[in-house]
Amino acid sequence: MIKATLFDKTGTKKSEINLPSQFNEPVRDDIILRAVLALQTKRRTIYGAYLWAGMRYSTRQPKRRREYRGVYGIGISRVPRKIMSRSGTQFNRVAALAPGTVGGRKAHAPKSSKIFLERINNKERVKAIRSAIAASVIKSLVEKRGHKVPAVYPLVVSKDFENTDKTQAVISVLSKLGLDNELERSSIKKVRAGKGKLRNRKYQKKKGLLIVVSGNCKLEESCKNIPGVDIVNVSSLNAELLAPGTVPGRITLWSEGAIEKLEKDKLFI
Repeated sequence: MIKATLFDKTGTKKSEINLPSQFNEPVRDDIILRAVLALQTKRRTIYGAYLWAGMRYSTRQPKRRREYRGVYGIGISRVPRKIMSRSGTQFNRVAALAPGTVGGRKAHAPKSSKIFLERINNKERVKAIRSAIAASVIKSLVEKRGHKVPAVYPLVVSKDFENTDKTQAVISVLSKLGLDNELERSSIKKVRAGKGKLRNRKYQKKKGLLIVVSGNCKLEESCKNIPGVDIVNVSSLNAELLAPGTVPGRITLWSEGAIEKLEKDKLFI
């Protein structure tokens, strides 16, 4: 059975506690990947081109010898063309409609009928959450993901931490638990390389600490402005929160109440 050190708000060790059976699940990267992609594709907005985009021209060109407006004998390629002007039976034609022409349709336009949604069975989804929970307390996996892990890990903090109502008080507690390097890491904001900076995603920030609490509390408001830090009710845990970008091993701080609720209510089993 996996053990964790229980700390109080001052960063003092109180005792060691046994973590429930959800933390003993084997880490399955493949199932975590499927669960995260199922969540991400569910949020994707369906879009597509207008059905007649680039095709709102009259481009009829008869190929018969004596038909009016025909192209027989003119010596031009058979690209669809629209008529801009004419003088008698001489027509000023401009290529249109085809994908390679100015203002023509796209060769392979996006279609709103395309289904991006990836589904996952409920048993697999729950297993993925258990697997991601187990990965979050394996120090080697957390370090491999790039987090600055304190000397003592995994971390569980006493119930009264959930009642902290000031952001500076939250930062003070996290520093006492040895998470100041991780807070500094997740506070760095850089300009994205490439064209993404022109497309409403100019800045990049790293995912930092995940705080898991037992229910609605003051801590939800007091830590939401700390860069990189996410807070979640233990009942609302999902694979993407525990394994952002499909990579398991996010650094996680559990409250004592969240551990008790996980065990008592047999969540994700």
